[in-house]
Amino acid sequence: MKLTFTPEETGDPVKDAILRDNAEFIRALDAAIVAQNPRLPALEFYTEGEGAAAAEKWVQQFKDVGWTVTGTVRFFNRAVKVKSQTGAAIGYCGDESKGYSKVIKTNELKGTEVTKDSYVAYNVQVSKNKQGVWELVKITSTRGAEGCQP
Repeated sequence: MKLTFTPEETGDPVKDAILRDNAEFIRALDAAIVAQNPRLPALEFYTEGEGAAAAEKWVQQFKDVGWTVTGTVRFFNRAVKVKSQTGAAIGYCGDESKGYSKVIKTNELKGTEVTKDSYVAYNVQVSKNKQGVWELVKITSTRGAEGCQP
């Protein structure tokens, strides 16, 4: 799985740390799907509470049907709103037009047709833990979001 993120940096050290940890959360989520492990330590490192439960459930759904992920996904229009010293929100789009689900046993690709639902808007709440990691605490997504269409 290849993942790209724009922007990677804003020039603001706090916002840059939030964007970096968000990118690492996404990488950990995909790694958990590939490993078929909803409790992958890397995923648990970047999630907390409701966010951890949602991420675990997402990975478990892939595991239950015997699917993994492959291809390229581009995350763009990433914007951070710092709410406090330990809380922030991130909004961004995901272009999944070249990212696919794959049946592990047969290598059959799923979701190869590009539609408006190939573009997803994400709204994420993060919280800075005692170790300084900006953990995902809540995530919502909207497939086919108007603001993320090419």
